[in-house]
Amino acid sequence: MSLTAEQTTKRNKELIEEVLSVYPEKTAKRRAKHLSVHEEGKSDCGVKSNIKSLPGVMTVRGCAYAGSKGVVWGPIKDMIHISHGPVGCGQYSWATRRNYYIGTTGIDSFGTMQFTSDFQEKDIVFGGDKKLEKLIDEVEALFPLNKGISIQSECPIGLIGDDIEAVSKKKSKELEGKTIVPVRCEGFRGVSQSLGHHIANDMIRDWVFDKTDPNKNAFESTPYDVAIIGDYNIGGDAWSSRILLEEMGLRVIAQWSGDGTIAEIENTPRAKLNVLHCYRSMNYISRHMEEKYGTPWVEYNFFGPSKIEASLREIASHFDDKIKEGAERVIAKYRPLVDAVIARFKPRLEGKKVMLYVGGLRPRHVIGAYEDLGMEVVGTGYEFAHNDDYQRTTDYIKDSTLVYDDVTGYEFEKFVDKIKPDLVGSGIKEKYVFQKMGVPFRQMHSWDYSGPYHGYDGFAIFARDMDMAINSPVWSLTKAPWTK
Repeated sequence: MSLTAEQTTKRNKELIEEVLSVYPEKTAKRRAKHLSVHEEGKSDCGVKSNIKSLPGVMTVRGCAYAGSKGVVWGPIKDMIHISHGPVGCGQYSWATRRNYYIGTTGIDSFGTMQFTSDFQEKDIVFGGDKKLEKLIDEVEALFPLNKGISIQSECPIGLIGDDIEAVSKKKSKELEGKTIVPVRCEGFRGVSQSLGHHIANDMIRDWVFDKTDPNKNAFESTPYDVAIIGDYNIGGDAWSSRILLEEMGLRVIAQWSGDGTIAEIENTPRAKLNVLHCYRSMNYISRHMEEKYGTPWVEYNFFGPSKIEASLREIASHFDDKIKEGAERVIAKYRPLVDAVIARFKPRLEGKKVMLYVGGLRPRHVIGAYEDLGMEVVGTGYEFAHNDDYQRTTDYIKDSTLVYDDVTGYEFEKFVDKIKPDLVGSGIKEKYVFQKMGVPFRQMHSWDYSGPYHGYDGFAIFARDMDMAINSPVWSLTKAPWTK
């Protein structure tokens, strides 16, 4: 028997109290601020966010270096991104997030290559500036076609006080004005990878914008120029988004930063509109461009047909009737595809319950795609959100939805065990725990080696993957080893 919203709210509040009861009093008091049940009429989700994780609990957050190198800078394909510090962080970041790109590795694209200064003990004692200069010289000799270099600083760099800014200025001058960007994204900064996004945005503002000859790229503006901001082309997502924007008559002059180039970033201030996908990682630079260049920005959501239609119309509203008509033409063109996907998969997925715990924008943006298939999101939360993320989430979630910020391993496992969703969508760190519990799971950071999930074509792949996960017979055959 399904519960009413009032009954669900009561149950979820009791579940939160049960979870908190195992903690020491001080820890329970602090974690209580991060757990809530959404109730209609509230302007936010009732949780605190962007606060330092508690020692002793299992958090899945990353660091500022991960936010800068792994998210914002790393996917820029024609630049070389140096992990400045010990080899560990650089090696860990090598895997990338399946940020697809078009190019030839080692010639005009370097996203899947790893460059590190490989700090040793003597570098900690005597400093690594000279080593960094030598590394830049070697990079230039080995890969002369790179279009720029970023220096992604790891923790020791900030601790010993290396002057990566001075090195960047010196080598840029020696290399005839090549873009070299020092990024102070040491992992100890801030409370999560979120600060790394902000620092990376600020370095684009300070070290890339307005630093080159505006005529260098022979750029010619049109009234329909847009830039895709905050799409990292995971599994080809940015390509799916770009198709729709171009079909409605717009010209995409840049995409940040999946399959993106430094020239595109330099040209972005000339766009007539910035379309922002990942608000958390790129709202800073979008706001800067609005303030300095007068470039408006709009957040969009290309997960699922309902949100795609709303987003296409919202984007088109910033242009003339030609683009508005183009948006309607695109929506009409793909409606048969949407109807076919829903007709096939909704009968198999309708009524299924989902719990999400992801980063960036996904804890709210993907909700519409699930609902288009008749599914219900009963719990959601972010790894590194700020309060404005949760305010935006209230537009997506329903009354009685369980909300959890920076949820601990214990809390999430307990919530899933008690609520018993039909599907969990989270990250690689959580994947195998829930699979061993016999709970269908999809990796919603990088689409479990599938994708794209953006756009109309992506919705078909999304629906297939959710059906494949939920309706596989394997889950009834497994039992968590710790319950035996």
